[in-house]
Amino acid sequence: MKPTIIFTGGRYIDPASKVDENTDVLIRNGRIAEVGTGLHHVDAEVVDATGLIIGPGFIDLHSHVNSIAGQRLQAMDGVTTALELEAGLLPVERAYTQAAEEGRPLHYGFSASWGMARAAVLSNLHFDADLVSGLSMLADPHWQADSSPAQLTRWLGLLESELEAGALGIGILQGYAPRTDPREYLAVNELAARAGTPTFTHVREITESDPTTPIDGTEEAARAAMEFGGQVHHCHVNSTSRRHIDRVLSTIDRAQEGGAKVSVEAYPYGAGSTGIGAAFLAPERLPAWELTPSNIILVTTGERIRDEAHLRHVREADPGAACIVEYLDEDNDADRDLLARSLAFPDSIVASDAMHVTWPDGSTDTRQWPLPPGGRTHPRTAGTYARSLRMMVIDHEAWTWSEAFRRCSLLPAQVLENTVPAMRKKGRIGVGDDADVVVIDPATLRDQATYIDSTRPSKGVTHLLVDGQFLVFDSELVLDSYSGQGLRAEVG
Repeated sequence: MKPTIIFTGGRYIDPASKVDENTDVLIRNGRIAEVGTGLHHVDAEVVDATGLIIGPGFIDLHSHVNSIAGQRLQAMDGVTTALELEAGLLPVERAYTQAAEEGRPLHYGFSASWGMARAAVLSNLHFDADLVSGLSMLADPHWQADSSPAQLTRWLGLLESELEAGALGIGILQGYAPRTDPREYLAVNELAARAGTPTFTHVREITESDPTTPIDGTEEAARAAMEFGGQVHHCHVNSTSRRHIDRVLSTIDRAQEGGAKVSVEAYPYGAGSTGIGAAFLAPERLPAWELTPSNIILVTTGERIRDEAHLRHVREADPGAACIVEYLDEDNDADRDLLARSLAFPDSIVASDAMHVTWPDGSTDTRQWPLPPGGRTHPRTAGTYARSLRMMVIDHEAWTWSEAFRRCSLLPAQVLENTVPAMRKKGRIGVGDDADVVVIDPATLRDQATYIDSTRPSKGVTHLLVDGQFLVFDSELVLDSYSGQGLRAEVG
């Protein structure tokens, strides 16, 4: 039985209706039931929200945590929905089944995995809907090659069957197979446009870094959106653009002005995270990224790569090993300003690219809370949203609170709502909408995770409701709350 809850005296912000006022909010049966002053219900739990901000929970379009431990860190950062869309998983039916069997604190969903579909056909690899083990494919050159017409037909058919199973779109790791024929990328986007579903692209290299790239990655994404009229989502524009963010954003702006449905996301960190076997981390490729081996840090041990020989050894021994890649200097004012500009771009969505937590014994999940010592991840897993709000609302005053909720909640819901009916009631908190709610103390809001201490939860999320049930209450995690639901696209 879902509780009946009244938040009293809080600052209620609904980005869909643009209402921003002090009022009460009644939640019943997992929905926003009433909004107004002096609300009363005989069975309600009354929660004083004076001095707090009540808004729709954050929807993360780009989370790789896929675990209880990772989702709990994201919950403390204000997230109510965490979706695996950039990489995707294969098969999605197995991904949904496993998440439902284990239970999830947050709502979840998965795209069809372009990379895994290609690898299944070109490398004869088998996948069991697990990103951690799937990272080992990154160093395999076979799936990164061009497809024959027969191979292209096979893996496009595999993606189509995944869409029929309810996948939320197609995740395209184009940057991990950067020399493939651009016609194949167009073919994937043509399939998605025909199905009426979005694509989520980690773009291939930009021309400033690699003049020999078959096509500039951002131009390619924009071209696909223009040609087929589909929704193309440009993942983590901050990391793939690095110090060329202004040119890349101008490319996206021109495409949008021309009618292309291109959405874009960013996160507020100067370092990314991936598997060390990624093609762009090959020693010979690092200069294009203005990187050296010492800019790469192994997540599990915290060890910094010493030199080219060390990098080659680790890539060969464990290509799926998670690593942190420093592409901007967060101590440099100019580089910090680049991060702020990627977030300030009109309609730029906040998305974390959150990574799973790994412990020294190789495990990646636990129900224990606080998390056991020794776990490591990228700090964006725990701190993306608190850091973004602190930077853009409080420090830079670039966003109002209403705009912040639009970027963190409403816009990501709108990317998916044409094909995912459940999204039409998320990302906003008007009467009748889903009670996925975050209650924030703006005076204490801050991220605490660092590259050294990466699993420290954010502060300032006082309450968090998922499906109308408390997951965070009085700043403490509710340990028996597993009310997350699997979100699927509407088949047909």
